[in-house]
Amino acid sequence: MSGVYPLAYPWRMNLEAVARSAGVHPDVVMRFVDLDLIRPLGDSPGGPWFSPRSPELIGRVMRLHSELSLNYAAIPLVLDLLVRVDALERRLVEITQVEGTASR
Repeated sequence: MSGVYPLAYPWRMNLEAVARSAGVHPDVVMRFVDLDLIRPLGDSPGGPWFSPRSPELIGRVMRLHSELSLNYAAIPLVLDLLVRVDALERRLVEITQVEGTASR
């Protein structure tokens, strides 16, 4: 039996792991929690726990704030709009594929 195992991603991360992965101080992560820019999965012994996607979201928030000079109040709206644009683009691809196969 081989000792090689597929990579497994954690289903949750603690505050320090999220901060380290995002390249920020844990205080920045907690500030984003206070501003409701990210949401912990829950608070249990050992501190708040976060989704493995939290570092990616923190990076996106940091880029929107620094590159577009958006204030923290506007960032949730922009993030919501980006999600909607992604959904619309996926739907457009689906429609285009369906129309392409129907015309054959």
